[in-house]
Amino acid sequence: QVQLVESGGGLVQAGDSLRLSCAASGRTFNFYAAGWFRQAPGKEREFVGGITWNSAITYYSDSVKGRFTISRSNAQNTVWLQMNSLKPEDTAVYYCAAGRPLGRASTDYDYWGQGTQVTVSS
Repeated sequence: QVQLVESGGGLVQAGDSLRLSCAASGRTFNFYAAGWFRQAPGKEREFVGGITWNSAITYYSDSVKGRFTISRSNAQNTVWLQMNSLKPEDTAVYYCAAGRPLGRASTDYDYWGQGTQVTVSS
């Protein structure tokens, strides 16, 4: 079992930066890939980016590539999502997820956090 808790969301202005954290508990987290997803009101949950268990591979959706960066520390059982140059269209609830192997679909992930709200004003 893996439990995930996101934090770091909030209200920011366009162009600002924000860093989300995902704290994991459970001995096996280090063997899981981690992904970030987001869901805006009235829209489906979408993949933001993901990272393999050993940080060897990261990839991102086209909408955030070059602006967002995912990193992790297995020693700290934490995954981060650094978001720069935020846009109003980045407004959503952001979710952290763990699964094996790394994938882009929500069905690729077994464990989910409760989400954290990010609101970007124009």
